Amino acid sequence: LNMKSPADLASRWARQWHNPDLREARLLDDTVWPVRLSIGRPAATAVTSFWHETADCIRLWRELRTGTVRWETAVYRATGAPVDIPVSWEISSPDEWIAAANDRAVRAEYDALRHILDNVDPIFQSALIRERSLWRNKTTEEAIQASHLAMQLWPGCARSNPLRALSFAGIDSKFFERHRSIIVRFLDLRFDGEASRQGLETFLDAWRESDHWLLLADLSHPRTLPFPTIRVRATDLADTGLTVRALLIVENEKCLHLVPRNLSGVVTILGTGNNLAWLGSAWAQELSVAYWGDIDTWGLTLLARARGHAPHLVPLLMTREAFDLHSHSAVSENAHASPAPPLNLTSSETSLYRHLLSCTNGRLEQEFLPASFVHPTIVAWCKE
Repeated sequence: LNMKSPADLASRWARQWHNPDLREARLLDDTVWPVRLSIGRPAATAVTSFWHETADCIRLWRELRTGTVRWETAVYRATGAPVDIPVSWEISSPDEWIAAANDRAVRAEYDALRHILDNVDPIFQSALIRERSLWRNKTTEEAIQASHLAMQLWPGCARSNPLRALSFAGIDSKFFERHRSIIVRFLDLRFDGEASRQGLETFLDAWRESDHWLLLADLSHPRTLPFPTIRVRATDLADTGLTVRALLIVENEKCLHLVPRNLSGVVTILGTGNNLAWLGSAWAQELSVAYWGDIDTWGLTLLARARGHAPHLVPLLMTREAFDLHSHSAVSENAHASPAPPLNLTSSETSLYRHLLSCTNGRLEQEFLPASFVHPTIVAWCKE
């Protein structure tokens, strides 16, 4: 007939629900409404040969009570008089869209999602709409509770306690275990992906039931360690220690290529992130320790935590001068570690922290510093 029935177009409305772009636009942007689908005009041959079927289809459109059907008058030889023909189906709201889809599964998802969206912070809404896997296998109340929990957490808030011991948002002791993925996703939205980048336990400074592995690289010649690079569990490092002259702590693993070699008696430990408690071990207190991290509010926060375990450490390459010299490589820090500088920063570090808060591009990652700038600083520290 070339003319679609209400059931034909209902299936198209239902399929559109599964398109994340359409779902997001139609649930969050009122300016996209109204939207319409074309019904299609019956061909003259269809009106002639299948008039009864055509008339039945027109009757179904007249009986439709969802949305608005647009009509136009057409003249066919076979009818002998003008005929009103439905040409498009227009809907004006999310509720009408779901009613038009007339699909039980779509209706159930929409009702669940609508309830969640009405009870979470707007920062989470787009992700919940686009990523249905975050909540599909949970009750709506669990998804809402996870959002409330994520709004109450902040970097380092666990203070070395296990996750199951945290009591926020009325959660039970196994809430983190059951809903880890959605909690991490929500924290990433609040803190620019830091929960994923650091790992949940590291981000919250929680005790890890599965130990964190650190990358060690021997910078000495001849070597102090049995291998040039080796991975060691943080607890083993804390218990066993290293027989070396000095430690260079590097926040990110990907900066190994920037660390100079042939530094007598020096081992660098990379990828520490927030896993710094081992620095408080008695053996580490006897060594010279340097710390190098990103120049952003997160890097300075981690420096402050490292200094809390090893007050004698020396920060490297984390100065206002280093930032200004390479500010052309800085990027936006979409979520700051805290609106105020942490404790354990020096006055110059505190001033740098406040400066970074005011910068449009206030994040200078370690790997964007040139080796020609990094090497002399590290070598000078080793000589001292």
